[in-house]
Amino acid sequence: MSKWEKKFGKYAVRNISLVLILCYAAGYIIRLVNSRFLGYLMLDPYAILHGQIWRLFTWIVVPPSSPDIFTIIMLLFYYNIGTTLENTWGTWRYNVYLVSGMLFTLIGSFVWFAILCVMGGGFGEQVAYWSAGSSQFFSTYYINMSIFLAFAATFPEVRVLLMFVIPVKVKWMGILYGLLLGYDFLMSDLVIKIAIASSLLNFAIFFITSRNRIHMSPRQMKRRVEFRHDIKRNSQITKHKCAVCGQTEDDDPTLEFRYCSKCNGNYEYCQQHLFTHTHVK
Repeated sequence: MSKWEKKFGKYAVRNISLVLILCYAAGYIIRLVNSRFLGYLMLDPYAILHGQIWRLFTWIVVPPSSPDIFTIIMLLFYYNIGTTLENTWGTWRYNVYLVSGMLFTLIGSFVWFAILCVMGGGFGEQVAYWSAGSSQFFSTYYINMSIFLAFAATFPEVRVLLMFVIPVKVKWMGILYGLLLGYDFLMSDLVIKIAIASSLLNFAIFFITSRNRIHMSPRQMKRRVEFRHDIKRNSQITKHKCAVCGQTEDDDPTLEFRYCSKCNGNYEYCQQHLFTHTHVK
């Protein structure tokens, strides 16, 4: 991951959670103006293979639910936890996590389409009907849930107010949701099984391979905030270079740097990698 970040980290989209919320806003506007038009934006492999290439990207615009006060509150919640994850993991890692969830969902839809073709004996009208009907299951709904699971796994002791009243640790909400997902997976049809598995595959892969590197406690988050404030108060101009991503002040004047006391040697890191890098021993 660190090697890829050195090569492609500059292409990471900052505040990508806000970009996703804006996509939903565009989807809600389209639904209010002409709800039938959303059908031309959904993830339908049959239509994609017949020339409607834009569906490879526009399905992200389709909102997971109807707009109401609870939807707005939920979107604000996901924006807050998404921004927290981006600040904790770094922009590159959070981008990879979110985009990989979308990519796996895309692949899952084509896996289901292949199954439909086997069941329908080809690319006939019946397969086209089945593909269009099942496209609703391959959306960003479970991807949003993967963001919540990632937050619960990264900050298990953080408390949130359930129904704005009851304080509950995020880890218990994450466990409860995981159990509900498991129940839905076991009791649902094959198409929903594929949709759940593909959308949450990013969560499984990320936390099997990178859990120890991206985990950060609230106390470490406080240290990071204090570190940023200390840097802002220091007006001395210096030259720095991150030992992970290789970025310097010349690449991004807003970057902040600090040496790691746990590494053997003078290794300096930017604010995105100070708490997430592998210590040099």
